[in-house]
Amino acid sequence: MEQSSTSVLLQGTVLDLASDVVSALRSGDHARAGGTLTAGGAGAGIACAAVRVLGADTLLPTVLLRHPPDPAQLAAFKEAVAAHPPRDDAAPTVVWSHWAMARGLRRLEQPLGDPLADDGAAEPDACWLDDAGWQHLTHQLAVLAPLALPGEECAVSRAARRRPVDVARGFVRAVRRRDWRQAAGAGRWLTLLDGVPDTLGLEAGLDFVRLMGGDDPRVALQLEAARLMQAGVLL
Repeated sequence: MEQSSTSVLLQGTVLDLASDVVSALRSGDHARAGGTLTAGGAGAGIACAAVRVLGADTLLPTVLLRHPPDPAQLAAFKEAVAAHPPRDDAAPTVVWSHWAMARGLRRLEQPLGDPLADDGAAEPDACWLDDAGWQHLTHQLAVLAPLALPGEECAVSRAARRRPVDVARGFVRAVRRRDWRQAAGAGRWLTLLDGVPDTLGLEAGLDFVRLMGGDDPRVALQLEAARLMQAGVLL
């Protein structure tokens, strides 16, 4: 029973945190991005775990809108990075998610530099994506959607750029399966890729995902990121 309650609380905190990020992206009010973490509704451990689930997207308003993060939000983010390094046997997506979070922190420590410049940190291995089928590729990229940023240069983004048609196929499959989170994550990647087939109708597809799945804050987060990147807010 205790485990079940903790799981429900964690899921709710993740959704609340995602809602904060969506609100900040829509309004430009960076203070909203840290509302859940400053309200103190969840314990420190739950808040830290929620930040780990949302990953680098916790700081997405800072990256896309160039707003400084809320101090409490940044403190929780730092704690999540420090407290939960990936184990030696962690899945590649877990390793990459941690790398993206740690990289985000390093970039915040270089406020005068390009926030998307290569900071020289060693990348994890991404060779598992090279031979991945298009279904698995799309699933993995959707999990790693926080890496889908204009100007981002890493092995995962390079793998995505090599296979725009496969990602487009995966987007269509996710929509047909009503997997709105995967569709939104894949759609976010597609807004950045060259060579996406015109027949895909990406803009209409994203509108459909917004209509059908946009009540889920984690879907809305990906769609807001895609919208801002399509508008050229960063570059």
